[in-house]
This record gives sequence, C-alpha cells and structure tokens, in this order.
Amino acid sequence: MRSLPRWVLVPALLGGLFVLLPLVAMATRVHWGDLGALLTSDSSLAALRLSLKTSAASAACCVLLGVPMSLLLARSSFPGLSILRSLMLIPLVLPPVVGGIALLYTFGRQGLIGRQLELLGVQIAFSTTAVVLAQTFVALPFLVISLEGALRTAGTRYEAAATSLGARPTRVLMQVTLPLVLPALVSGTVLSFARALGEFGATITFAGSLQGTTRTLPLEIYLQRESDPQAAVALSFLLMIVAVAIIAVTGRRAAL
Repeated sequence: MRSLPRWVLVPALLGGLFVLLPLVAMATRVHWGDLGALLTSDSSLAALRLSLKTSAASAACCVLLGVPMSLLLARSSFPGLSILRSLMLIPLVLPPVVGGIALLYTFGRQGLIGRQLELLGVQIAFSTTAVVLAQTFVALPFLVISLEGALRTAGTRYEAAATSLGARPTRVLMQVTLPLVLPALVSGTVLSFARALGEFGATITFAGSLQGTTRTLPLEIYLQRESDPQAAVALSFLLMIVAVAIIAVTGRRAAL
C-alpha cells in the first residue's frame, strides 16, 4: 500500500462507490416485511428453480466446451489463431439480443440447423434447451478467457517433464495440466454460472418467456417491474444475494 501513489485511492474509492451505491439503494427500497411473501410466490419460485437449473447446465456445458477451446488457444500455434481467438470471444462484446437473434437463425424452426432438427421432430427454440443454449453462448467466453490466461502463465515445463517420463497426452492433461490451473478453472466456471444466472437479452429473444419453461429470474423481474415493482425489487435483491454468495463461497474454496 505504501508503494502506491496517494491519488490512486480517490478513483479506487469512487469506483467502489459506483458499484456499491446502486446495490445499497436497491436494498433500501425492499419492503422487508413483505419480502417472504414476494419471494415465495409460485411464479418467483418457478423462475428461481429454472434459473438455477439452467445456469448449472450452462456452466457444465461451458466446462465441456471451454476447456478444450482454452487448451487449443493456449497450446497451439497455427496461421489464423488470433482470428479464431477473436471469434471465440465475440459474445463478450456482442449485445445479448444480437446473440439471441443469431441463435434463433441457427436453431430456430427455419434456422440453419433447426430446419434439419425440425424434420427429426426436435424443436429447440422457445424451450428450456433454448435457455441453456442462450446462457452458454454468452457465458462460455468467461471460462475460456480465464483458463487460457492461466494455461499461458503456467507454461509447459511440467507437461514436458511428464511426457519425457512416458506419460500419454490424456494422462498429462488430467494429472498435470488441469490440476495446475484448477483455481482458474473453478473461477471461470463460477463466472460462467453467474453470467448465465443474470442472462436476459439472448434468452428472451431465443427462448421467449413461458412460465416454468423459459421464464428465468431476470425475465420474471422484467415482467414484474411494471405490474408489481416491489416484487421486482425483492427478486432483484434475491438474485444479487445468490450471485454474491456463489462467487464468495466458490472463490474461498478456490483459494484453499
């Protein structure tokens, strides 16, 4: 702390206040006496259950797809790698609504792949599967960027040593590479889960808002905002608490 210029403290405090004050302001608008009733309504519980279920599925998809992607980006070298990396991270900067439209034209009834699936009797758009796909689309880059950076920092010396001792590539990956970057993998998975939990734009565009099927907690908050503002505030506060708790608990385990 002594090595830092004193002026750094001012923008740091302003940045902290910029993040914390809106959360405090929201907390002051919660009617605590009605909180239990607002949070335990059928629509609220259904939205919460759906959000947790789909976010967990999305986080699992991010791990299954993101770990190989991170390994490819961090350990490979071929022409066009930087372009490929940019394409893989596009959802970070793409408006979620645009992502939802892209998914709709891919997996919708008349979409690039959806048209073929429709012939097989499989419909993805406006289903719970669509929610998971939308969440995975926007959350996947968070895991990739976290894990790729950790893989580059860890280097390849331990992997080279294991290979020289006769270990096969799969064994090196499972027993050397992944344990080395486990904290980053956990952190990236948590970030992906939290991003999926708060996803709105791509979900409502690609999956719609059907109670019990595609209406996640952010969509329920949006609908309640006009008809019942107090319920919207209560659900927003709940979503904030759930997200903070997940990040705090998992971050503590990763540190251990």
